[in-house]
Amino acid sequence: MPDKKRTASGVLSGLLGLVGLSAVAGVLITATVTPAIAVTGAAASSAIKMFDDLPSVLEIDELMQPTTLYYSDGATPLATFYDQNRSPVGFDQVAPVMYDAILSSEDPRFYEHGGVDLIGTTRAVLSNVKGGGSTQGGSSISQQYVKNILIQQCEWNATTDEDRQDCFIKATESSGTEGIERKLQEMRYAISLEQQYSKNDILLGYLNIANFGGTTYGVDAAARYYFGVPATDLSLSQAAVLAGIVQNPNTYRIDLPGGTTTYEDGTAANGADDGYALTKKRQTYVLGRLLDDGKITQEQHDAAVAEPITPNITPASQGCAASSAPYFCQYVVSVIKNDAAFGATPDERQVALRRGGLKITTTLDVNLQNSAAGTMAEYAPTSVAGMDFGAASTNIETTTGRILSITQNTLFSESAAAVGDPNYSSLVYAGDLAYGGSRGFNAGSTFKIFTLVNWLESGHSVNESLNGVNRVFKRMKNSCTGDWVNVANEKIGNFNGQGGFRGTVMQFTAQSLNSGYLAMAEKLDLCGIAKDVKKMGVTLATGEDITMQYANEVIGSDAVSPIAMAGAFATVANNGIYCQPQAIDRVTDADGNDLPEKVPARACTQVIDPAVAATAAYALKGVMSSGGTGSQANPGDGTQLIGKTGTHEQSQTWMIESSTAVTTAVWVGNSNGAAALSKNYANGTALSNLRYGIARNIQRTANELYPGGGFPNPDTNLTKVVYVDLPSVVGLPLDQAQQTLEGAGFTVTVGDPVDSDLATNLVAAQDPGAGKVVSDTTVTLHPSNGQGGTVPAVSGTVQSAQSQLNGAGFSNVALGTCTPDATLNGNDTKALGTDPAAGTMTNKATTQVRINYAKKDC
Repeated sequence: MPDKKRTASGVLSGLLGLVGLSAVAGVLITATVTPAIAVTGAAASSAIKMFDDLPSVLEIDELMQPTTLYYSDGATPLATFYDQNRSPVGFDQVAPVMYDAILSSEDPRFYEHGGVDLIGTTRAVLSNVKGGGSTQGGSSISQQYVKNILIQQCEWNATTDEDRQDCFIKATESSGTEGIERKLQEMRYAISLEQQYSKNDILLGYLNIANFGGTTYGVDAAARYYFGVPATDLSLSQAAVLAGIVQNPNTYRIDLPGGTTTYEDGTAANGADDGYALTKKRQTYVLGRLLDDGKITQEQHDAAVAEPITPNITPASQGCAASSAPYFCQYVVSVIKNDAAFGATPDERQVALRRGGLKITTTLDVNLQNSAAGTMAEYAPTSVAGMDFGAASTNIETTTGRILSITQNTLFSESAAAVGDPNYSSLVYAGDLAYGGSRGFNAGSTFKIFTLVNWLESGHSVNESLNGVNRVFKRMKNSCTGDWVNVANEKIGNFNGQGGFRGTVMQFTAQSLNSGYLAMAEKLDLCGIAKDVKKMGVTLATGEDITMQYANEVIGSDAVSPIAMAGAFATVANNGIYCQPQAIDRVTDADGNDLPEKVPARACTQVIDPAVAATAAYALKGVMSSGGTGSQANPGDGTQLIGKTGTHEQSQTWMIESSTAVTTAVWVGNSNGAAALSKNYANGTALSNLRYGIARNIQRTANELYPGGGFPNPDTNLTKVVYVDLPSVVGLPLDQAQQTLEGAGFTVTVGDPVDSDLATNLVAAQDPGAGKVVSDTTVTLHPSNGQGGTVPAVSGTVQSAQSQLNGAGFSNVALGTCTPDATLNGNDTKALGTDPAAGTMTNKATTQVRINYAKKDC
């Protein structure tokens, strides 16, 4: 703005500064200027000292440049981010006509002066002295380069548009004495700059740093943006346009069809409708200067003037919305914004992303990503009426933790206009709150992997038998927080209302039996399971630890991220080595120099004993086999796979499967709310079943690209059939017998009373009997009916045998089978035994005992 309070002392100070500069530079003031300056030698000497005292060394920092993400090949661009769209080039990568145009119009004596064009500067100072307006031009290319360097140094730390605007104002729009002092500082720096760098370096540096309107910086980015050509291919008329734009970028830019200003009648100016009149006028001026300097012919001049300005606006895409893998891109952006490798503060990390000129090679596999994205688009619609439908997939390399793909059913957008549209989302469903903005989803039975691991770590076998019948599990141990009590006193149901069964852990895993896994957890410490969850890399998606205070956490009630769960399954597939998921392989600066300190630290750690991991994999292979709940997701290509299905309250479904090389995690469900998936369909398939086809196709491609091998053999001690000693409780009171057996871990049922001579409250028989039995055998106890007796052994004649039986309390006695015996005489008889046999316990009153005997002739 014009300085309304200019003073004589201020003007004199500026003129003295000019004289001092002239003395320092060893240049005489032209004759036209000298009469206007009347100063003493002392004044000149003072000005010289003031000029010499100004800072002279200007550090040329790295240019603000876009940060670019690449696929894992390091060559295929994934996305670009910038505050200033710039593509720095070398001296030979700019058309010579561009150099001619900028020099003729901005600094025709560039190769003659020592950094300051005294003629142009004197003219500008005198104009300021006379006019009282803002500081006028007269700056050399070197001075303009200095000004742009100072602006950029200020903008490096600017975090808002207001901060950036303030940087520009301070560097360009100071008026009066302040403006002259700014000019003097520019001159001081410019002179020093020319002592350090060649003219060509300064000229190229200026063209690479200068603003060409909006966020377009540097001549190459400007050429590509406005005309769709690199700087080396600029024509005369195009170069003249760009040389004109740089003089006043946001007035002369040609990318705004409606224009940059208005005429007095209010109509648009400098737009397509008026042929970009303001820019055309400036272009014509540049062409005239080229002609005057003899750099173009009259014919070239006239042809270029007659040629209309014809932009070919080619925006440089930026951001994840322009990416071919937007949700992976957004995940990486979250890593950059959260990881200290890119800066100690959020502002520093934002600067690294948008101004740092980094080249970031990600872990994204272009072939796997494209295949997975195609599968997701084929199976999962972008929205489903009546619910907030979502689906996501991710692949992780088991031996490194490298994230190979991320896909999602929704279209990516961060636009406010997309808010509320169920087809769009900016959240990365595969990630968590910190990395992707998602609060995760209930894991369902995929979470059983942690109980399985803890079961094995506790020394239990996968072939140990348990009572998996659904029932109330009243009490579970958690040494971290105290015992957990099922205060609701309700059963936790199985899928499709199954009643459960007695079986082995292998069977419970293959069939995903909730009550079976609750029976396992009942024998464990939930605190130990929680520790396994943590060491295998899983937390709540919000970042808090999972503490396992409730029974339903065993079967996956906690909301977690697909990437974290994929990492846990990859741990089992990787012989118990957990590798933290990583999305970045390499970071370099704009010149390709490696910056290892900017690669986020990720480690691989042995967290599970290899024998435990191998045995867990052995059990999880059953899920993917015929009859297992995950068999529909098996691509059937011969690759060995482990896996687990998961369903939570019919609102969330999962399928996680893994070879020894790549893990695939698929989630399909409600991104918000709890609508029943089984009641909604997509392309004729229930939403609850989409996970199978998505996982199957993605894993098939993963197997082709990353062939998996065989899983290690399970540990023999962890797969053995477990036998335990069953004690005898015959003769004990029924309640005491029950307590004894249940205390030993057996399930007890009471059967019908049996014949026994014991008292009626005593156990007369148990099934099975005492001895070695499989663990958790159910023992049936039969109490005595008090009416039993033991059939005695009989001898002598039939009459004697009858007396013996009657004497033992058996009143229902009859003859049985007769056997001829020639040694006997006449009617003599010989008792041979009884039916029931001697020693048999039977009812004295109701059982008929038959005496088998011998006689000479039957």
